[in-house]
Order: sequence, then C-alpha cells, then structure tokens
Amino acid sequence: MLRMITPRPFLPLLLVMLLMSAPGVWGATVKDREAAVRGDKSAMEGNAHWIYNDFHRGFAAAQLTGKPLLVVLRCVPCLACAGIDARVLEESELSPLLDQFVRVRVINANALDLSRFQFDYDLSFSTMFFNGDGTVYGRYGSWTHQKDARDETTAGFRRALESVLAIHREYPANREALEGKQGEPVDFRTPVEMPTLKDRYTRNLDWEGKVVQSCVHCHQIGDAHRTLYRDRKEPIPSRWVYPFPAPETIGLTLAADHVSRVVGVKADSIAARAGFRSGDDVVSIAGQPLVSVADVSWVLHRAPEKGAIEAVVRRGDLAERVTIELPDGWRSGADISRRVGTWAMRAMALGGMVLEDLADGERERRDIDAGRMALGVAHVGQYGEHAAAKNAGFQKEDVVVEMDGLSNRHTESELIGHLLRAREPGERVAVTVLRGERRIELELPMQ
Repeated sequence: MLRMITPRPFLPLLLVMLLMSAPGVWGATVKDREAAVRGDKSAMEGNAHWIYNDFHRGFAAAQLTGKPLLVVLRCVPCLACAGIDARVLEESELSPLLDQFVRVRVINANALDLSRFQFDYDLSFSTMFFNGDGTVYGRYGSWTHQKDARDETTAGFRRALESVLAIHREYPANREALEGKQGEPVDFRTPVEMPTLKDRYTRNLDWEGKVVQSCVHCHQIGDAHRTLYRDRKEPIPSRWVYPFPAPETIGLTLAADHVSRVVGVKADSIAARAGFRSGDDVVSIAGQPLVSVADVSWVLHRAPEKGAIEAVVRRGDLAERVTIELPDGWRSGADISRRVGTWAMRAMALGGMVLEDLADGERERRDIDAGRMALGVAHVGQYGEHAAAKNAGFQKEDVVVEMDGLSNRHTESELIGHLLRAREPGERVAVTVLRGERRIELELPMQ
C-alpha cells in the first residue's frame, strides 16, 4: 500500500495526466511505481509534522505527549484518493486540527499489527485514530474519494478529526462505549505471517532492490483471509465475502461531508423499516460513538448474520432510538463489484469473468423477464486462474441465464457469495448462457 506525494504546485497537472492515462479504471496505478514510492519516502521521511512509516514510534509519541494518534494508511502507486491524500498532507485549514494529533503515514502493510489495524482493506486511503495506550477511537475511509481520484474535499475528514478530539477529551471515562470499536482476536499478528504471504514478503521493504515488489498491499490481507478458508475447503464466511458493508447495504445513504447524516433512505429497506429519516444525525450504533461513515461500516462488518442492532439518532433537539433488524442473508445486498479484493474472488467463483446485470431495456429487447437471471459477461480473464472461464468456453458478451441451478435474478455480488459458500475448489458448476440466439450449456470450474 503506497502512494506518491508531489510538491503541491505540480500536483493538479500531474493528476490530470495520470487520470487521462487510465480513465475509469479501478485500481489504476501511476506509470513509474518505483519512482513514486521512492519519491514519497524522500518527501516524507524528514517531514517535521509526520512520522514516516513507523506506527510504533507514533504510539510512543502519543503516550509521551498525551495527544491522540492518527495513522494514515496510504497506497502510493494507486491512483484512487490522490486528491484527499494531497489535501490532508498540505491543506493549511486542517493544520490547527492536525496539530492536536501525533501523525503517522504508513505506506505498506508488511508489519502492520493486525490486532490493532482492522479496517476496510480495499481502500487506498484509510485513517485509524487511537489513544496512546492502543485504544481505537474510530476509523475514516471514503468510498466517495476512492471512486474519484480528483476529489479533494476534506469536510468529512475534518469532522472526523473534531469527533475524535471530543472522544479523546472524555477518555478514559468513555472507555466502555469504545469497546465495540476494538479489534477482534487474530490468528496472525502481521500479514507476513499469513500462509499465502509469508514466503513472498518480509517485514521490511527492500529499499536496496525492487521496493514495490517487496510491499504487501492492504487488499492482500483480505485476499489472504479468504484463501485460508478456500485452501481448507471451507465456506468463506459471508463477512469476508462482503467486508465492511456500506450503509447502502441496509438502504441508508449518509452524507460524505458529515460524520453520519442521513441524506436518503431506500423505500422498503432495512433502514426504512427501522425508522430512519432523511436529516437524522446518527449519534451511535451498537453503543459506539461515530466519527465517520467508516465507523458505520465497522459496526456492520461485526454485526450478526441475523439479529438486531440498536442505534441512536438526533432529530432536531431530540434523541431517538431505532432498532435495525437484520434478516438472514442481509450481507448479500452489498455491492462488491468495484472492490479490489473481488478480483481474486472472481477467479475462485467465476473463473475470471466480470458479470453485469442487464438493464431492463436490454432485457425487454432480448425477451428476458425482469425477475430472471441475465448477467452479461463484460470481461473474460486471459491469464492464470483468471483464464479458467475462457478455457471452459465462455466468451465476452455471453449472457448467463442460469448458474448452479439458480435462474432467478441475481447480482454478480450475490452470485459470488453463493458460489464461495456452496461450492468447493475442484467442483464444476453447470451454466447456461445465451450467445446470440443460441442457448449453450457450459461447465465452470471452481477454484
């Protein structure tokens, strides 16, 4: 996980050039990744305001000064979130708030303490907030910025800083309310101890050699978790298929420039049935005070497969309690199609295909009922495990109308979850596709 910093006068032009080179591509990277990483080190290592790539030193400084600790986790070669990254580093308006924190910038995940650093590993810019004793205050990570590298807005980040400072002022009296924010027990203390990573990476970056190739990227942590289950021929838990669900998963849309203000409630959704209203400010969920939308995703990540979660919302001058009833299978409503970690799951479940649900107009043209499966093959992988579908006879522009006995309407995300939980590597799944006017029967190998 690494990202380039460029002196501010040159940043807008650089961003435009880079973005033009990879329009609309998720996971796009700078052309010279090696120079980007080394440039980041050169720019930040001597920065008086930031501790570079050493969170242990950050915890020690937080204990010594009594300040809260802010740790930015940043993927340097990745283009996503370039705008907010630059603004957080250089925006003078943020300085009075940032000066109240010990600030650390971490650019690789090799030696992360996974008992402490539990966050959305698919984001290329995340922030965790701690007390010096290791207590987690909250998390920040924006999918709005992930979708648009040019988005420089910091209003939501500013509000997160303010909320963390308020929590810090009350600590340790509020320790009990923070218990749910703490990380859960882990089997591996660092990523390089995980089976799929330990023989490929070491704790330290190879600054004397190919530094980029020596870096563990954050999304590889999620990949390694899923591979553990797959290698044991066990179903991947749904919370690792659908990690850190966005609030939209339960029908709740929150403003990007607030801590957790409701700006939309989908009709007949979990959130609608709970009683959320547009304009509500969500104060807490599961008893946890919130500092950003990422905190909501954390609660949902840790939520039960079925059950109730209590929330408190502020409506005008009143505080109201609402109960979120999560039905069985609620996580499958999450859209994971744009996550970096989904690429590895596509190899496991779909043989490297990318599937897109046909729009209603296209369904009408093809005479496919609105309630039936119709997933267009938008991409077929060409190499390694991602070429399994191609080798099995699948082609781009095929339309999947039945898979593994399922023929009712499914999203790609729902189908991936079903296959990863119902099928083991080595099994073959029956698939029916439309190719032009023909119906073709194929078999897709699970990996």
